[in-house]
Amino acid sequence: MPDNNQKLPVKIAHIIGKTENGGVEAVVMNYYRNIDRSKIQYDFIIDSDSSNPALQDEITSLGGRIITIPPYQKPLAYHKSLYRLFKEHHYPLAYSHLNTLSVFPLFAAWRAGIPIRVAHSHTTAGRGKGETLRNIMKYTLRNFSRTFATHWCACSRLAGAFQFGKRAMDSGRVRIWPNAIELERYAYNEAVRQDTRRYLKLSDKFIVGHSGRFMHQKNHDFLIDIFAEIRRRRSDAVLLLAGDGPLVGSVKDKVAGLGLNDCVVFLGSVNDMERYYQAMDVFVFPSLYEGLGMSAVEAELSGLPVVASTELPDDAKFCDSFRFMPLKKSASEWAEEALRISDGHARRDMSSYAREAGFDIKVQAGKLQEWYCELLGI
Repeated sequence: MPDNNQKLPVKIAHIIGKTENGGVEAVVMNYYRNIDRSKIQYDFIIDSDSSNPALQDEITSLGGRIITIPPYQKPLAYHKSLYRLFKEHHYPLAYSHLNTLSVFPLFAAWRAGIPIRVAHSHTTAGRGKGETLRNIMKYTLRNFSRTFATHWCACSRLAGAFQFGKRAMDSGRVRIWPNAIELERYAYNEAVRQDTRRYLKLSDKFIVGHSGRFMHQKNHDFLIDIFAEIRRRRSDAVLLLAGDGPLVGSVKDKVAGLGLNDCVVFLGSVNDMERYYQAMDVFVFPSLYEGLGMSAVEAELSGLPVVASTELPDDAKFCDSFRFMPLKKSASEWAEEALRISDGHARRDMSSYAREAGFDIKVQAGKLQEWYCELLGI
């Protein structure tokens, strides 16, 4: 039961897993920056085989703490370390962001007597040969991921239905926390657009953009095929790729094999992605699966026309310049749609549409704060 006499701020445990400049930690940090940290503070529990010094510095500056534990791939050491941590700190609430893997940290939390245990779904299942083993694990574990949770959350209805079931979604048991962002940070700015294009030495180019880790889910192989088709139609086209990951080498090999080295720019991991959205002319996002598709939402907010796969949930679209395309369509058809939607497109501030769709972090963080206080009795 919540303790009405507990001292503020109340510390709660957020189990993040790996920190790889990815979507999950970005979402958690967006909320963390905007909650009232005089009432609620976070301990971020991450796997010891991941590192993000910039993230650790920011968390420390905000009064939080990072605690490293053995990776979940070492299950006995992982459980032992978590159980000891939970018993030592007496957290009133443990919040797992490990999707279907949440069964493991929440079992340790249940065993340690933590009364409030939250499982959050950030994703769905993949498709294609590269996801076979991952999907077997997801489908095997998703029923168990609910077992030790007292509360279920998700970033979209699609992600919630995948992990917790359609019946749970329809009953209202799953609470949706949108992947909200700072609207003013991504809102269209013509001056930033021109400055960034000059910085990139691409002022006179048609810039196609994408942001995402180089992994099977993001479907870079097909993205390069799409861009090759765009390039055949527009000789001034350039592709900006933001992100890093295990498949970056093979993507570079494909770019070289198609003779596209001179018109594909690998930006690597960037901390100011909002600048690059401003510089782009169209955003292409052919993911094989997504819980939401945060990069597409950010691009949409920046006023970019977006062409995204139908594997994204409907929640990602909040304006007319967002187009869904089936992955069964050819690269040529994707290229035609990207060029069509961007032709004559006038960039403008989309903040009001994003706010109405629930993506304003200031609003959503306030609601999360109220929910925490209700659960904790403070």
